[in-house]
Amino acid sequence: MRLYIAAVLLACTALGAGASESASGSFTATKSCEAYSSFAKRSNPGDIKISAGTAYTVREINKTDYDWVRIEVPGAEPRLRWVQRECGKPELEERAERTAVRGGGEVCSLPNQQDSYVLAITWQPGFCEHVNYKGKKPECDAMNSGALEAKTLSLHGLWPNKKECGTNYGSCNGPAFSLSQDTIEQVAPWMPNFRYERTFGAYEWNKHGKCQSLPPDEYFLKAVSAVRVVNDSEVGKIVLGSTGKSFRVTDFFDRVKARYGEQVANTITLVCTQRKYLQEIRVSLALDFATDRDLPQMVANAKPAASRTANCADDIYVEAAGR
Repeated sequence: MRLYIAAVLLACTALGAGASESASGSFTATKSCEAYSSFAKRSNPGDIKISAGTAYTVREINKTDYDWVRIEVPGAEPRLRWVQRECGKPELEERAERTAVRGGGEVCSLPNQQDSYVLAITWQPGFCEHVNYKGKKPECDAMNSGALEAKTLSLHGLWPNKKECGTNYGSCNGPAFSLSQDTIEQVAPWMPNFRYERTFGAYEWNKHGKCQSLPPDEYFLKAVSAVRVVNDSEVGKIVLGSTGKSFRVTDFFDRVKARYGEQVANTITLVCTQRKYLQEIRVSLALDFATDRDLPQMVANAKPAASRTANCADDIYVEAAGR
């Protein structure tokens, strides 16, 4: 009898898992709702809730006529969470596009098909303090001990994007990850992991870098140059000038608009953990972006970001390095 019950449960589980399907797009919360790691069990590690007015990246829906959406919640562990459809406004890509991704995943893994980029910039203390890295991030150990300071913004990655693939574009075939010692030395001040090892760089190259045409050395040097432009801009001044303090989201964007105009401000997304702590800054970039001038020139012709914040409250705290 027990074996029969177990078999039935296993079959039901398999049917339930098979019913879900991958999806791409955004989910803008209209109210605060619980974000479950499993909506069937109503399990919610960390008591995570989505925040009204915040846009989240969609990864999955539970069925064709879905009533649950699986989204990325920055700072949550696990990061992927299920929320009820009624808690927000989903804007998913057309089904034909999602079917193309599912039925022929190679469509979204063909190199040099990108139509834009996203520059992901980390505020390292916010990452190291709140992400469970389980002793695998030597730069975080050094930062938490006070041996490594946070004097600049840091490179997370330079992500090519392809509209019809949404967040699924990546993991293309391409050259193996290999950098010259000169490149490593130039990247290390802006990507702290490079001071100790290159595992994170290899991950970013394999997931994103192979999808564009620049060889590894040029790709990482261009990504670092883009981070330096942001670091030297009003954006960097606000963040670095707020270390150990908070800033208001409206004040941040008002300052950027006053300095560069609304078009530049609209390319920026602030990403938080626990709705309070700054973790990342994302900047939308056009396909032909250049890094040899200032921020307005670098983001020229870029499409606006989907949202100006992700998982952030009105006040954002910029943590200092060390504990």
